[in-house]
Amino acid sequence: MTKTDHIAELLENNKRIVLFDGVCWLCTGWSKFILRYDKSGVFKLASVQSPVGQDLLQQYRLPTQTFDTMVYIENGRLFTKSDAFIRIIAKLPFPWFLLAVFACVPRPLRDWSYDRIALNRYKLFGKHPSCFIPNTNTSGRFLDVKD
Repeated sequence: MTKTDHIAELLENNKRIVLFDGVCWLCTGWSKFILRYDKSGVFKLASVQSPVGQDLLQQYRLPTQTFDTMVYIENGRLFTKSDAFIRIIAKLPFPWFLLAVFACVPRPLRDWSYDRIALNRYKLFGKHPSCFIPNTNTSGRFLDVKD
């Protein structure tokens, strides 16, 4: 199976994929939040540093060495920055989906706010010395090389 076939199969089998920075405390906290409240397991996750994360970034022509946004892929369609946040939060249960009301804020203002946090996330929240590793209870929710 070629890399292109692998990515196509991955996207076909996983309708909602969240890519996150696996060394960022804020990003891994967000991932753990998704795992906790996404009881139906609709989201699959992968760190941008993982082989699958790198392949997906390449597929969508996004940088593979610097990470300044969360990436959300829904049915093959790419969302980044505040759009990614809103699309994800809207699919979580009450009361979290209420935060999707921020979609009413114009995108330039939402993305400006998102960028301020993203650009300073290591200073504000810290950085893990190594990539976040899922535990046995959540490992099925993460995409890896075997997927």
